[in-house]
Amino acid sequence: MKQSLRDRMKTQDYLIFFALLTKGAVNAVSGGFVASCIKPIIPRSPFVKGAKRTGISWVFKQLINQSLNRAILLAFFAAFAQSLLAQDKKDSAQSQMQAPRSGTTQDAVYRRPFITSFANTSLGGYAEANTNYFVQNGVTEGFSMEMRRFNIFIFSSISSRIKLLAEIEFERGVEEINLETALVDFEIDPVLTLRGGIILAPVGSFNLRHDSPLYEIVERPLVATQIIPSTLSSVGFGCYGRYFFGDFIATYDAYIINGLQEGVILNGEGRTFLQAGKVKEIFSESNNGVPALTGKVALRKRGLGEIGVSYYGGIYNRFRRDGVNTDTQRSLQIFAFDANVLLGNVLLQGEAAMNVLDVPESVGEFYGRKQWGAYLDAIVPVWTGAVLDYATATVNATVRLEHIDYNVGRFTATGDNIYDEVTAGAVGISFRPTPNTVFRLNYRQEFIQDLLGNPFVRRAGIQFGLATYF
Repeated sequence: MKQSLRDRMKTQDYLIFFALLTKGAVNAVSGGFVASCIKPIIPRSPFVKGAKRTGISWVFKQLINQSLNRAILLAFFAAFAQSLLAQDKKDSAQSQMQAPRSGTTQDAVYRRPFITSFANTSLGGYAEANTNYFVQNGVTEGFSMEMRRFNIFIFSSISSRIKLLAEIEFERGVEEINLETALVDFEIDPVLTLRGGIILAPVGSFNLRHDSPLYEIVERPLVATQIIPSTLSSVGFGCYGRYFFGDFIATYDAYIINGLQEGVILNGEGRTFLQAGKVKEIFSESNNGVPALTGKVALRKRGLGEIGVSYYGGIYNRFRRDGVNTDTQRSLQIFAFDANVLLGNVLLQGEAAMNVLDVPESVGEFYGRKQWGAYLDAIVPVWTGAVLDYATATVNATVRLEHIDYNVGRFTATGDNIYDEVTAGAVGISFRPTPNTVFRLNYRQEFIQDLLGNPFVRRAGIQFGLATYF
């Protein structure tokens, strides 16, 4: 059935609105990108006397204003493209967008397209390649290309109740090779499945469903890589299950695993940095003999979305040597909340997390005892139609806002706020010929503030890439 004039105008409105948020990416094609990156955000520093241009709210305002200011060209492009391509199919757009996001977060490890049956052994994976161009305070190193990830999945249904899943990651060629997951599940009942092996810690949502083809933005969320050290996996065992009632599904996960180690403090970053606590030794032994505890509970309503709360806690330092206690036990805890909701055709997804650590007094206030971060994505399918052999190809528009604080607190001597923060935003257009393959064009800005709160360092750039399951 052909679109009515009213429906066509409604689609045009969507296109033009989200075009206004993404022209920064199109400027790369028109040759204006470099100038737009080097040009100051405002004529003078936001920190000069009398200028009320500080804080997170000011940065977010600048991000939104610049996105709108950079976006007119895409409106004309999108409207013209819509007139050339096949008619809008709203129902198909919604199903195309939901396809890689259906089901619960808990079953994300099994909800991959290469697993076509639970009665055989399957091999699959995904690949991600990108090109990047960034400018920081007017300085750039030019374009660079990368094969960021090439991951291989192995699945085997050993019997009706026993399953094995493994994931091997090749990052940036062969710069890093990791056995990211290698788990065995034994299902007693849907409400109780035993799991052991190398397990993804159920902290937040992204750590469980981090495959690149699932996302419209090239960069992973800062909260998921800097606050929650995704991808966080370790050797351990435990159980998970689900319970169905009406339109709702309740899920839980509970595991004990080898915990993060002393690198969270003793690292080259000069700050509390949980990523540095992920060392190869955690896959063979604990550094202190005290396992970490991690778990999650979530509730999903069919057709609407899911919310979840999760926890990770353990002792990160080696406090005992040759049976003698040489230090106090220093704890590390992560608290996380995640949600995704589908409102009409608009998908909102995000998570927030806080770290609380027992840091030695000897390292001073430069190492954060509390950290937090959050991100939010808004994704809208702006066009769906036939392209080549693909009957329901989809174009999505995406906006991301995010913030992290590496060191929450104040200096004892002066009472001044401790900064060490990053605020970022991204806008993008993505093309999905199928739900399992995505081409992404993103424009990204970051505002980086050091520990003392000196003027922001601005980093901005454009990224184009593709990601696909196979």
